[in-house]
Amino acid sequence: MERYSVASSNIASIGYDAPSQILEVEFLSGTIYQYYGVPENMYDQLMQAGSKGRFLSSYIKNAYGYSRVG
Repeated sequence: MERYSVASSNIASIGYDAPSQILEVEFLSGTIYQYYGVPENMYDQLMQAGSKGRFLSSYIKNAYGYSRVG
């Protein structure tokens, strides 16, 4: 999955696969998480958010299943 670098104090890059609805987030620490069942509009909102870390914490982390993949 291709990830795009983002301006964030905590997140290095974000990728999304629409067919599988998988959101992939690489943190500055180097860890990578995949979140499952994330609708495309939620990904769009994340990418437009002023604070991507705050958006991720508020709307994605506790709402969708996830696993650490890296």
